[in-house]
Amino acid sequence: MAGSSYGTLFRLSTFGESHGDAIGGVIDGVPANVSLDLVAIQMELNRRKPGQSQLTSPRVETDQVQFLSGIFEGKTTGTPIGFIIPNTNVKSSDYDHIKEVFRPSHADFTYQQKYGHRDYRGGGRSSARETASRVVAGAIAKQLLQSIGIEFSTYVSQVGAIALNSKEFYPLSEIEASPVRCPDVQIAQQMIARIEEIKNLGDSIGGTVQCVITGVPVGLGEPVFDKLHAELGKAMLSINAVKGFEIGSGFSSLGMTGSEHNDIFLSNGQTKTNHSGGIQGGISNGMPIDFRVAFKPVATIMQDQDTIDKSGNEITIEGKGRHDACVLPRAVPIVEAMAAIVLLDFYLRNKANHL
Repeated sequence: MAGSSYGTLFRLSTFGESHGDAIGGVIDGVPANVSLDLVAIQMELNRRKPGQSQLTSPRVETDQVQFLSGIFEGKTTGTPIGFIIPNTNVKSSDYDHIKEVFRPSHADFTYQQKYGHRDYRGGGRSSARETASRVVAGAIAKQLLQSIGIEFSTYVSQVGAIALNSKEFYPLSEIEASPVRCPDVQIAQQMIARIEEIKNLGDSIGGTVQCVITGVPVGLGEPVFDKLHAELGKAMLSINAVKGFEIGSGFSSLGMTGSEHNDIFLSNGQTKTNHSGGIQGGISNGMPIDFRVAFKPVATIMQDQDTIDKSGNEITIEGKGRHDACVLPRAVPIVEAMAAIVLLDFYLRNKANHL
């Protein structure tokens, strides 16, 4: 399928369906002789996998990654890194009722119209299960970026109307202290209560994930079409259920004047403020990169809904299956992974620009 690869020098191609034998990917562009912490890669997958708390889908998957190539004796060989993640807890019969039916706000209708044939089991290729492959590539990218001082802080900043109005860099221990992955204890409890309330109603709820990246060197990003913030936006909007991307001051800049919004330089090249979100002219300026990603409420809800079938008949579809009432907690490592993939790709491209 076209559109299943991302990146220029550091490139990920993914494959597989939600209820197939496995999902997986091929990663090109990882330099040779790099020591990889395979345990750390698995830990990133564990943060994304279903069944990790009462807030997530009850589908239980171990999500154990199996590397097939490109790694020998714990080090990269410079050849493509191939991997699979077996699907071990499929219940395809849960989806028999949607074989001929289009679920509201899902990809069922568009896939059917585009391809004329679709895997309806769990959404097939359109399932968010595909994002596990991105997390593997992102975990590898993070290890290379950390070796040059780039660090990530990604967390849930809003669930429904409950918001953490902060762009701080929080340590991982504070983020992981709560199953909702919000570093503020009191706000996290409010978020959890709201998600549980929504879940009991058979409904779903959306929110935002905040990402702050420090240690990014000046110069990442390309002029005009391959601007760094444009690629970050593309990467985030490629994640299932994402409906918005905001970097730096974002939409709040609409209420500011130029004199208020301009980031004034200090003698060391840093700026007094960071309304630009660490990127100016599409190129990183050395300040922390901060952006926010908006996720819609999950489309599958445990309520009956009106819809149509393949023949255009109006019917009522029963709400059932194993789904998240709120995707935000599991989306955190996905957002971080895609950001790492983008930054490593641009870092390698930037190295290629200089003799």
